[in-house]
Amino acid sequence: MDRPEYRSVGKSVRKKDSMQLLLGKPVYTEDIAPDALVVKLLRSPHANAMVKTIDTSKAKKVPGVVDVYTWEDVPDQRFSNAGQTYPETSPYDRLIIDRHVRFVGDVVAIVAAENEKAAQTALSRIKVEYDVLEPVLDFRTAKDNPVLVHPEDNWHMLCDLGGDNTRNLVGTTSDAGGDIEAVLADCDMVLERTYHTKAYNQAMMETFRTFTQLDRYGRLHVISSTQIVYHVRRILSHALGIPKSRIRVEKPRIGGGFGAKQTAVCEVYPAFVTMKTGRPALCVFSRKESQTCGSPRHEMEVKVCLGANNDGRIRALGVTTLSNSGAYGEHGWATVGLTGHKSIPLYTGSLEAFKFDANVVYTNMQPSGAYRGFGATQGQFAVETAVNELAAKLGRDPVELREQNMVREGMSMPAYFGEVANACALDRCMQHCSDMFGWKEKFPVRDMGNGKVRAAGVAMSMQGSGISGIDVGSVTVKLNDDGGYMLLIAAADMGTGCDTILAQMVAEHMECPLEAVSVFGADTDASPYDSGSYASSTTYVTGMAVEKACTQLKERLCAIAAEALGCDAAELSFEGGCVRHEATGRTVSLPEIAAKSQCNCRLAPEATAQHSSPVSPPPYMVGMVEIELDRETGVVEVLDYAAVVDCGIPINPALARIQVEGGIVQGIGHTLMEDVTRTPKGAIRESSLFTYRLPTRLDTGRINVEFEHSYEPTGPFGAKSIGEIVINTPGPALAQAIYRATGVWHRELPILPEHILLAKPEERES
Repeated sequence: MDRPEYRSVGKSVRKKDSMQLLLGKPVYTEDIAPDALVVKLLRSPHANAMVKTIDTSKAKKVPGVVDVYTWEDVPDQRFSNAGQTYPETSPYDRLIIDRHVRFVGDVVAIVAAENEKAAQTALSRIKVEYDVLEPVLDFRTAKDNPVLVHPEDNWHMLCDLGGDNTRNLVGTTSDAGGDIEAVLADCDMVLERTYHTKAYNQAMMETFRTFTQLDRYGRLHVISSTQIVYHVRRILSHALGIPKSRIRVEKPRIGGGFGAKQTAVCEVYPAFVTMKTGRPALCVFSRKESQTCGSPRHEMEVKVCLGANNDGRIRALGVTTLSNSGAYGEHGWATVGLTGHKSIPLYTGSLEAFKFDANVVYTNMQPSGAYRGFGATQGQFAVETAVNELAAKLGRDPVELREQNMVREGMSMPAYFGEVANACALDRCMQHCSDMFGWKEKFPVRDMGNGKVRAAGVAMSMQGSGISGIDVGSVTVKLNDDGGYMLLIAAADMGTGCDTILAQMVAEHMECPLEAVSVFGADTDASPYDSGSYASSTTYVTGMAVEKACTQLKERLCAIAAEALGCDAAELSFEGGCVRHEATGRTVSLPEIAAKSQCNCRLAPEATAQHSSPVSPPPYMVGMVEIELDRETGVVEVLDYAAVVDCGIPINPALARIQVEGGIVQGIGHTLMEDVTRTPKGAIRESSLFTYRLPTRLDTGRINVEFEHSYEPTGPFGAKSIGEIVINTPGPALAQAIYRATGVWHRELPILPEHILLAKPEERES
């Protein structure tokens, strides 16, 4: 497609923080935190219990221990840890410490000590007597179970979303279009399948950590590895019972988040200690704590009912989802909606009716939260695998079947809130990916000898660009004395490169080199309000705020120059390094404007703008994988992974490519190796990276990423999002490839070698 040639946008430039990171400069929370009290947490060994008695006397006598806090010391004020726009869609179901512990790892006591050794010794000397209760450990039996995870009277939700703690319900949702029962009755074939995905851990390099102190004004100053500075401020205000005006939250560099740090997992504990002692405090989660007490992906069971004709037309699609929120309800309702709304619309092409129902339930397991893909990953594994199963039953090429039924540009998507696919290159993504992968040659199963076979699989995906009608992005753009610019943001760069991408947009709008744009963020005392970095919102939503702010700033600079030239601002034009008077050719340079703004001037050379979008235009993606499977061992080797993505116009193609590659690797890990199992008492077995196996570069084969450009008219420079969609295609594509190699459909992730070897006869295709 034809598109303008830009100076900064569309260029693969180096991330602004790259050299600091490569040189090992102190940029992370622990690097910049001064000496502080060490905060450690005593955790419950039981999935469901009441603390009968707790004796902290011996712990308090340990040299170096400052204090030990229990449920008796904290406010009786329930809150939510979810980093969401207020009013949150998550229930207020937490206390800082609760007498009622609800999962193995729930907090029983907080220890504050001068050093690590003293804190650990104190933990071992706290004596707790529990009244152990029966836990709810099967999310399929949680709804209306006589055992209540949250029996308390002060449980409440700010939004009426079907939540009911007396039924173990976090929330419910449903949507429908057309008469699905009538259409199914008229279909030649109805396929009903049930799929299951587990509670995957984000396993980011930097675990959860937060430093807190009182500043020189007595305010709570929080430095945290978080994606949501403004939401953390609100969460702490609710939990501690202090005004938001007394809290400042900032983030340094973040060593990975992938959605885990959209939940305020650890911030409240050092904050509470600082407010009690008046001293700085630091809480750093161990890897075990991050694995067993963090904020993993929601375990889900997704039932798919698909109706089609023998000619391949998919006419009806039903999705029913059951989501396991665990002991607390963070992000439960928001996440489950994407299982239907981001999977069903992919097949808008011939769809006559759809139905989507979902329940989110409490259990006595580790609470779940946000993870890259945010529900779409689970839903698309189910729907895309079901479509691949349909292709097998019909004897159709799954690529051709998708081309026959996929959403295309200009179509209205009833299952996606009626949004129109203004920019959709999914058809071109499919063709492009098929050509570069060599689909026609690789799809047939090939016997390689020695018990090894090669096979291929395909899947497609859509996501969103921010949460429509909810997410807010804001920026401030300021002219510096030297004619450069300062960009102030509250979006959180967690390795995604959003600092660089937003700066590229400023440079393009203001017609200056990228080096002339400095970025500051994120700090609630200085940055304008932003929902934070999640839901693939930053480029699309905050990027539009950049566009608005730059437009306003140009007008402001012309107005300041008009005072200097003694003319009307309408006679002036902004020309990058200066403002020009059209009639006379006289110019005023940016440094001159900056100097003028500091003396006898009524206008500040800066602009703040905010943006929220009523729509969330989807990016689209196609993924194809080739595997070699050893029938004697069940081991799957990924040989090639080809991906083509439509993210609109990539602002920085190199960073976009890295996002895609990283997401594909994570998806491969989810499918083939990352496993979460529990003991009969509800404890997670995979508590370290020795037992929770993550993919390495040796596990992912060759990854080839290319782009098909569309132009999104509601996005900055035609851009959409890319951060989340990239994790969604490996699961169903690999499941299909394994089926092609073995004749067995695996409907639960992960698919481990032992699952392949021990597949039951009823799982085999009839």
